[in-house]
Amino acid sequence: MATVSQPHLSLDDLRRSVEADEIDTVVVGFPDHYGRLMGKRFDAGFFVRDVAAAGTHGCDYLLTTDIEMEPVPGYEFANWKLGYGDFHLVPDLATLRRATWLDATALVLCDLHTTEHGDVAPAPRTLLRGAVDRLAALGLTAMAASELEYYLFTDTYREAAERGYDDLTPLGWYLEDYNILQGTREEFYNRAVRRHLAKSGIPVENSKGEWGRGQHEMNIRYTSVDQMADRHAVMKQAMKEMADDAGISVTFMAKPFDGQAGSSCHMHVSLWREGHNAFVDGPDTSGEFGGFVAGLLRRLPDITVLLAPTINSYKRFEHGSWAPTRLAWSRDNRTAALRVVGERDSLRVECRVPGADCNPYLAYAALLAAGAEGIEDELAMPDAFVGDVYEAHDVATLPTTLRDATELFRESEFAEKFLGGDVHRHYTHFFTTEADAFDAAVTDWERRRYFERI
Repeated sequence: MATVSQPHLSLDDLRRSVEADEIDTVVVGFPDHYGRLMGKRFDAGFFVRDVAAAGTHGCDYLLTTDIEMEPVPGYEFANWKLGYGDFHLVPDLATLRRATWLDATALVLCDLHTTEHGDVAPAPRTLLRGAVDRLAALGLTAMAASELEYYLFTDTYREAAERGYDDLTPLGWYLEDYNILQGTREEFYNRAVRRHLAKSGIPVENSKGEWGRGQHEMNIRYTSVDQMADRHAVMKQAMKEMADDAGISVTFMAKPFDGQAGSSCHMHVSLWREGHNAFVDGPDTSGEFGGFVAGLLRRLPDITVLLAPTINSYKRFEHGSWAPTRLAWSRDNRTAALRVVGERDSLRVECRVPGADCNPYLAYAALLAAGAEGIEDELAMPDAFVGDVYEAHDVATLPTTLRDATELFRESEFAEKFLGGDVHRHYTHFFTTEADAFDAAVTDWERRRYFERI
């Protein structure tokens, strides 16, 4: 079993660093529906004296906004009629760490509580904790790892925005999958990311070129699933801020440009009991391994929207693109939605459905809930698929649009049961709002196609 890393900073460590004038700022944040960190920056001395124990407050509209931070009507949780009050940000001091990519700064992640000190039900960290607790009732813990892909561009974020995110220059100019020379050209950035993540309590394994121009992948050490979601969120925040500082841009869009590879977030999951991998008996049994895989296969259509949350997510699911399109599991086969890899204690399931745009808390919570149901129902998984899953026309497909995935989610009794009715309606509204916004938008593609020729 992986060793659980100790917090990079204890509160006493932070207090000493403040007294030595080494840290003067603490970022206090929580993940929103998109997995972005929202929160405040505190004077480090004030954080040590007051905020570490008492927490702070934030407006509850932050769990009802769209990606542009506009409050969206129709949510029961928070709305104009209720006055958009506060919720309580409670620092999880186990996540306190130096943010070494920022000057004299520490960072801590928070849980969200109501003003009556109960959990905020729709908060992503709350949902993941619920999925972890469900496994704990079965005597199991989940270990996980995110493989996060991204594209790098020579343009700054401001330049990209002023250009309408069009005609950008990738840092690499030919496909660089495993290519050391092309990777060397981007090493000024990727090396800095590896170094700062490691110094900030996020152990890094490696980085490598991917199957796109300027596309790379960063792999961090696996750990318990709740810690991995935190590491994933902090990694994305750090990488964006470091790109900004370097005068370049990084995107975690699932499909930044047509004709190029999409960016995935392959999620590796294994279940453990009493310090040993509960999957060790492997695919030859119908026990916990079989139940978990069978549960995923049964419920992936219901939860796809939690793994692929944007309009753009579904542009990645293309035949022959390294992204899955059909619901099958296979041994070490990159055409399958579920790829089983490793042996003995390293045996695990790699879900290849999520893109780099996923919210890790929601994605991991959904995978654990689906797998746990399969174990509880004692499902037996089908035989492993052998061959090219893209060509398996008798195998069911994943939903192909956000609208389709949202409708499956809306009608899913499983999703309603795992999330609870209020939270299920909350996220159904969230994804429906995104689909509606796209349907109402006039795109560049439409103007190019119809302006003159229609």
